[in-house]
Amino acid sequence: MQRLTINIPNNKTDLVKQILKGLGVNIEKETMTSTSDYRAKLKKVSVWSENDLKGFEEGKNAFDSLQPQQW
Repeated sequence: MQRLTINIPNNKTDLVKQILKGLGVNIEKETMTSTSDYRAKLKKVSVWSENDLKGFEEGKNAFDSLQPQQW
C-alpha cells in the first residue's frame, strides 16, 4: 500500500472523498497538536543534575580502564 497526499479544493473535498472511499482508499484525518499540548509534554521531560550524571561518568571511566587479558 502507498501513501498519497493530495491538495483538494474546499468545494470538491466531499466529492473526492466519496470517490476514493468507493475505490477502497483509507482516508486518515490529520491530527493537529496544539502548542499547549506540546508544552505540557515538554514539561514532563526530566532534568538531570551534574550529580545524577556522575554515575555514568564513573562507569565510563571504569569501562575505559579495563584491559584485555593476554593469553
